[in-house]
Amino acid sequence: MGTTDHRPAKVRRQARKQADQARAAMEDRRSGQQGGLSGWVARRAGRWDLSRQDEASLHRQKFFWNLLVDYWFRMEIDGWENVGEPPVLLVGIHSGAPFVWDAWTVGLQWWRRFGSERTLHGTAHDALMAIPGFGRFFRSMGVLPAAPDAIATALAEGRDVALWPGGEVDSLRPWSERDRANLAGRKGFVKMAIRAGVPIVPIATVGGADAMPVLIRGDKLSHALRLDKLLRLKVFPLAVSLPWGIAPAALPQLPLPAKIRTRFMPPVELDHDPARADDDAYVDAKYREVQDSIQRGVDALTRKRALPLFG
Repeated sequence: MGTTDHRPAKVRRQARKQADQARAAMEDRRSGQQGGLSGWVARRAGRWDLSRQDEASLHRQKFFWNLLVDYWFRMEIDGWENVGEPPVLLVGIHSGAPFVWDAWTVGLQWWRRFGSERTLHGTAHDALMAIPGFGRFFRSMGVLPAAPDAIATALAEGRDVALWPGGEVDSLRPWSERDRANLAGRKGFVKMAIRAGVPIVPIATVGGADAMPVLIRGDKLSHALRLDKLLRLKVFPLAVSLPWGIAPAALPQLPLPAKIRTRFMPPVELDHDPARADDDAYVDAKYREVQDSIQRGVDALTRKRALPLFG
């Protein structure tokens, strides 16, 4: 990687210490999940490596992604001037899990702009990272499990990381809530950025929900099927998708045509005194600042819509 880490030496040491602590904590957690499906998922998802992104694979896939991004999704992206120097923690919202096209398209645009000189590690749910084939493909694209050890290590190494804290609650929100920024109250990313000594760059996006409109979230159905216990999935939504019509959102699908607009918002700067990570009032305030920034960006992008659907 050809990027330069601009953080002071003291902050870099602090970031490495956080990464070491996160790895130790995750090892203890995974060792306690040895049995059953949840243990298998934890073990599979925990096999991550910062060097797994495959530049040759990205080049082979680019013609497919170019067509998808430029013609099927007609993607517009701006705000590059807000990204700043590496490393940064990018935090956004996304739609249409498990495929989250608006997240994948950010990764493709990043690679188009920076190539191998500045790697962006996206993140994905453990259940997706554990699926044979899917997990291997995700890793070849530089995706890491959305776990503290992987993210903290990447940031400590000076890598940029994109995180969607809202997870399935955000990505599977009903289509009627598609323009609402929802980070699901998960504030761990603020603490992680404080300890890693990096700014948070909010990502606003609209249009991704049109690629797979979710009709119902399915909270009660997930509980009834015990998916919240087995796979850490708190929702089991039904959505409109090709070729199934109305079906569970987890089925393989072809995305509907959508107009995706994405904007990098101005960075949210943080006090990198590690003690701030234990200051609940400070963490809450920064969480709201990030979520409010995403919402302002979403509101601005929705005003560009020409049509209520696929616009």
